Amino acid sequence: MFLEFKKQVEEALNHALASIGYEADDLGLEPSQHADIASKVAFKLAAQAKCNPKELADKIVAAVELPEGSLIGDINPIGPYININASRSYIDNTVKSILEEKEAFGGNFCEGKILLEHTSANPNGPLHVGHIRNSIIGDTLVRILKKAGYEVETQYYVNDMGRQIAIVSWAFSLFEFDTSRKPDHAIADIYIKANALLNEEPDKVAEIDKRMQLVESGDEETIKSFDEAVEFAVTGIKQTLLKMNVSHDSFPHESSFIRSGAVSRIVEEIKNTGRTADDNGALVVDLEDYGFEKTLVIQRSDGTSLYTTRDLAYHEWKGERADRMIDVLGADHKLISGQLKATLNAIGKKEPEIVIFEFVSLPEGSMSTRRGKFISADDLLEQVEQQAYAEVDKRRPEMEDEFKKEVASMVGIGAVRYDIVKVSPEKSTVFNWEEALDFEKQGAPFIQYSHARACNILKKAEEEGKWNPAEEIDPSLLTEDTEIDLIKKMAAFDSIIDVCAKDLKPHTIAIYARELADAFNQFYRFVPVVSAEEDDIRASRLALVNCARIVIANALDTLGIGAPESM
Repeated sequence: MFLEFKKQVEEALNHALASIGYEADDLGLEPSQHADIASKVAFKLAAQAKCNPKELADKIVAAVELPEGSLIGDINPIGPYININASRSYIDNTVKSILEEKEAFGGNFCEGKILLEHTSANPNGPLHVGHIRNSIIGDTLVRILKKAGYEVETQYYVNDMGRQIAIVSWAFSLFEFDTSRKPDHAIADIYIKANALLNEEPDKVAEIDKRMQLVESGDEETIKSFDEAVEFAVTGIKQTLLKMNVSHDSFPHESSFIRSGAVSRIVEEIKNTGRTADDNGALVVDLEDYGFEKTLVIQRSDGTSLYTTRDLAYHEWKGERADRMIDVLGADHKLISGQLKATLNAIGKKEPEIVIFEFVSLPEGSMSTRRGKFISADDLLEQVEQQAYAEVDKRRPEMEDEFKKEVASMVGIGAVRYDIVKVSPEKSTVFNWEEALDFEKQGAPFIQYSHARACNILKKAEEEGKWNPAEEIDPSLLTEDTEIDLIKKMAAFDSIIDVCAKDLKPHTIAIYARELADAFNQFYRFVPVVSAEEDDIRASRLALVNCARIVIANALDTLGIGAPESM
């Protein structure tokens, strides 16, 4: 609803400017503590108008014409600023729209196809805590973009032919694979053993190099051994992702771009730019004019391609299939992703939008799969869910075990997802499960509890014969400050989705969800709802509770977090 209000503001101001002989490319609209939205367009045009900004603001406001039923209530000049407030129609229409649109409220204002790649961890073991942030940021962005109206395909790019996979396939020929273990964990066991052996006997590295050459040359037996190893790991990784409410639509494999000839073709395209040079037998790309002193290696001296070469072919393929492509990558990919974009630009191909995130860690410290020093995502999720169960059991001891487990799962996964996504991607963060599960703090459990509270209020009112969901209500009866604040916060949902979709920073929706839950609790704290004496006022307030339930659930769903009806 806020996007429609903002659109009307833009139309009103542009029309007013045109009527007094001016035009502005940017109206300078921004949030304000003193109005629903403010404009500093008078600042921007003052020099052109040859008058001070305050005088120009007065002229602009005097020229504004508002049609009947406008979502704009009033426009006032405050010094050089123009303050704009929403009308009563805005408040009433928001309530009606939420009740009518329900789960669809706040979205479907964008179009186009997006390919978004996230997680793409090497299939040499289970996901660890360091991977989780990639998955959660990526999945939340997918949900935001879908909510905005985009067609989104989510991809996990499978590294099925790099050195690490060569080591895994080699390890299969040496060590017993424990089929009783979750497959990605069993893969990690033999991968760690293989690395230890390679450290003890460095001459065996030649066997790994040989395997890499064989797979690139198309040796069927070696390819099959790589595929089997990768499939085991990916199967286990998928299970972990699903536990976190994360899923992918497709799993393109690196090797497919070798086999299709796409890698060879893109190497020739790069050669044709005149940017390549020989560096001790290796083929490198000069990107100095793009600001990169370091050259990009796209072919080894033995003629094999690198991950980057195959990644270039992958992005060429993606660029032909979508309007936009987005990659979610860790901070250690800053250089290589910049070189990838520059190389694609040099050969006239579409470039991806890159979301770089800093790493998440636990108080225990750093992790390494190769050395066997890591905390798996499975272990973390299990620990958090156990702690969530203990909290639910303490709060609801009378409930059946099935209820406690269901709520604990929603609360535990929600706590992990929220605590990680609430921090802007470019900032590093430490995940502390005790803080994440604190019901008193304004994290996921607080937001989920607010949704459960709304459900409980409505259920109780319906049981007492005080609420009929189908009953027509009068939104104009909602006039208390906390009611208006809550309605305006809900109306802003579409603008939050819009900002997140443009900036690709999902922490904004996390902050919004917390503020929305707080606005609902403030309303319920200060305004009698079920106990309201007048029937029509009680009905309108219960409808407002229902609106809050709907929008909180929508926000939680966009965050990939469950919305329990009871806690």
